[in-house]
Amino acid sequence: MSKPELRAAMREARKAFLLGLTTPERVTMERSLHAQLKPLLESAQVVGAYLPVGSEIDPLGAEFDMEKTAFPAFSSDPEGKIFRFRLGPPIAVGPHGIPQPGPMDPEVSPDLVLVPLIAVDGRGTRLGQGGGHYDRALARLKERGSRFIGLGWPMQRIDFDLPLESHDIALDGYASPAGLEMFR
Repeated sequence: MSKPELRAAMREARKAFLLGLTTPERVTMERSLHAQLKPLLESAQVVGAYLPVGSEIDPLGAEFDMEKTAFPAFSSDPEGKIFRFRLGPPIAVGPHGIPQPGPMDPEVSPDLVLVPLIAVDGRGTRLGQGGGHYDRALARLKERGSRFIGLGWPMQRIDFDLPLESHDIALDGYASPAGLEMFR
C-alpha cells in the first residue's frame, strides 16, 4: 500500500476502534496512557504536547503540568506550514482551526515532544497526517537532542514496516494505554 492508502485505511480503523468504545472505556484508556507517560513527563524540563483532533488520543491528563507544557503554534506565513512550540495556553485560533498559544507566548525547544500519529511501526517510523508539519518541526528539535514519543491507541502500533522517506523523522518511542515501547 502507498502512504495515502495506508493513511486512509488507518484513519478508518482508528475511527472504528473509537466507535467500539464506551465513554467510560475511553476515559479509562486515556488515564492508562497518562500513567504510562508520567515518568517521562516528570523528568522533562519542557514538554511539547498537542490538542487532540478527531479520533486522536488525548495526551492531556489531570496531572499535566501546564507551567512546562508547550503547544504547536503556526507562524504567520501564508501557507501555515511552519510551527514552533510556544509555552502558553492554546487559546488563539491557528491557521488550521486548532487552538494554539498566542504570538507573544515564548518560543521554546521542548526536550520531550508528544507526537500525534496515524500509525507507527517497530522501527519508530511514524505515519502522520501527510502535511509534513511535525517532520519539519521535529527535524529542528532533533538537532537539540529532544526525544519524540508517539501517542496513540493500541491498534495504531502496526506489525509491518511503514514506507520510509528521507524527510521522515523517527520516533524514540511509542506510548499507548497498553504500555510504553522505546525504539532507541
